[in-house]
Amino acid sequence: MRNPTPKSEVKPRGKESRLAAGKKRAPSPTDISPAKRFTLLWWLTKWSLVFTIWGCLVVGGVLAWFAWDLPAIDDLGPAADKPRRPSVTILAGDGSLIAGYGDLYGQRLTVNELPPELVQAVIAIEDRRFFDHPGVDLRGLTRAMVTNLRAGGIVQGGSTLTQQLAKNLFLTPERSYTRKIKELLLALALENKFKKNELLTIYLNRVYFGGGTYGVEAAAQRYFGTSARNVDIYQAAVLAGLLRAPSRLNPDNSTKAAHDRAVTVLWAMVAAGYLKPEEVAKIAKTQRPGRGNAATPRPRVAGETRRYFSDWALERAVGYAGSTTTDLAVETTLNPTLQGLAEVAVAQIDTKGAQVALVAMRDDGAVLAMVGGKRYGTSQFNRVTRALRQPGSAFKPIVYLPALEAGMSPESLVRDAPITVDGWTPRNYSGGFRGSVTLREAVALSLNTVAVRVSEDVGRDRVVQAARRLGITSPLKPHPSIALGAGEVFQLELAAAYAVFANGGFAVVPYGISEVRQGGKVVFRRTGATTRRVVSAEVAAQMTDMLRAVVDWGTGKSAGFGVLAAGKSGTSQDFRDAWFIGYAGNLVTAVWVGNDNNSPMDRVTGSTIPAAIWRSFMVPATNVGIAEVERRTPSGKLSGGSQQLRRLPERTPEPLDSEFIRDQMD
Repeated sequence: MRNPTPKSEVKPRGKESRLAAGKKRAPSPTDISPAKRFTLLWWLTKWSLVFTIWGCLVVGGVLAWFAWDLPAIDDLGPAADKPRRPSVTILAGDGSLIAGYGDLYGQRLTVNELPPELVQAVIAIEDRRFFDHPGVDLRGLTRAMVTNLRAGGIVQGGSTLTQQLAKNLFLTPERSYTRKIKELLLALALENKFKKNELLTIYLNRVYFGGGTYGVEAAAQRYFGTSARNVDIYQAAVLAGLLRAPSRLNPDNSTKAAHDRAVTVLWAMVAAGYLKPEEVAKIAKTQRPGRGNAATPRPRVAGETRRYFSDWALERAVGYAGSTTTDLAVETTLNPTLQGLAEVAVAQIDTKGAQVALVAMRDDGAVLAMVGGKRYGTSQFNRVTRALRQPGSAFKPIVYLPALEAGMSPESLVRDAPITVDGWTPRNYSGGFRGSVTLREAVALSLNTVAVRVSEDVGRDRVVQAARRLGITSPLKPHPSIALGAGEVFQLELAAAYAVFANGGFAVVPYGISEVRQGGKVVFRRTGATTRRVVSAEVAAQMTDMLRAVVDWGTGKSAGFGVLAAGKSGTSQDFRDAWFIGYAGNLVTAVWVGNDNNSPMDRVTGSTIPAAIWRSFMVPATNVGIAEVERRTPSGKLSGGSQQLRRLPERTPEPLDSEFIRDQMD
């Protein structure tokens, strides 16, 4: 009997035998010896540790390199001051804002002093997880990194409020990875040093809100005329909306852009759980920046041409203050209503490509409106205060002044006939002569030969002296052509000369500033009007009588509008300058049209475009009750006018000074 074959030695047969022969069995974990398993684990642990150490060293080195020149935050506190330019705030006569210069900071307010809605608006639109993250929002950073990689550059920052604060306080706004890493390190340091509410306080008192304003209090005062303590939900949304693009989105620049951004903030507040959708719908429908809000807004004088006046006022305010090391607040004489009417009058009449300038003043010299050119953005040159131009026939009232003082009257007869002086023969605009006329007719019809004849009779030196007495300080030569306005004058001083006739003969010093405060202290305040009489009341009345004839039936009748007005047109040689200057009651307005390069215009005279602009301005100015005027009734008689523009107080005049020099000019 044969011994049975052991199972371990039994060989497979057939198909199973062939499969077993071509395939090896995979080793199982139990086949690896304990020694080998220990060696593999040790290898993985060792190199993981090595890579971790080297990684930490590399990261630490990089961070140390970036942190080497980081600014210290040890002295930074909620009340710390940031270096800034002193601010200058220019206000109109009614307290409305004209312009601001420099950096304007408001009173520091803590988060607890602000309305909750304002803090919520900022958190909702800028950093919804502000109270949850440690200064850096990894979720936001990841999202920003993905966006930047897809765009091939830095287009999104993913910054938290703390990071924004770090950037605003210590870093430049450049877009680079170096700046971003420094921003992250500073944000972590700030979060470690300050509490969340302290960081919010610092942020809201330092961040830029546009228009030269820094901090939420200054912004609320500028855009709404109220403290940040009192802003409502909509105003809070407007302020929070400025943080993304303060220059582009502020209400002064674009009411629509500010409103649209505020609505975006309101919906962000809904998403954050601070508001309900129906509240946003109501607010967005009923409110706009600067109106319809709980707080009474401080309006801003509209139109860029207001800057001509504010620049002029700023120059004088700095002179009164003596330095610009502290904030200045300047109260001016500008009347916002008149300024708006002046801008409309200048804009709505075609000047055929020429420049235009307008100035309106009270008859005591207070400048109420000023347009120094068509567009301030194109040219900041103020033609009212800085351009010397020939006044043409608008200078003739000054020529006739010494004649009236010498004994002539509006009824005096003069000869309109050819005259030659030193080889020069002037002609009338019409080309003809009228013979014997009254002085009133000569003024009303702007007869050149009569003006030259009177100038020669009274003496050219006396004409120059009369101009000086009326406040004209520009160089004037006693040439025969001075009678026709060949000398150059400033528009502002020529308007002031007419104001002397309007107020009954008192000296006029043009001014635009009522008060200047430096650091809260009054350093200048204008008190009263001058009492220096430079023209007798009788002569001033005679001059007004003749200038009224100009508007009633003379060369300036196109400027008439049913009010007892006085004025004179003027055109310089070759139509280079065209003027109309006149007054109704106690409002004096001068209009000039011409080219900056002194080239001739297309036959534009003072009785055409300038007179039309003058009338376009004066009609609404008198209708809204700005000027005190006498109106003509249907029967031709005169009636009393508005009393809203204060007349000059009674003045005890000083003796007439025929050598008056305007030594009181601003």
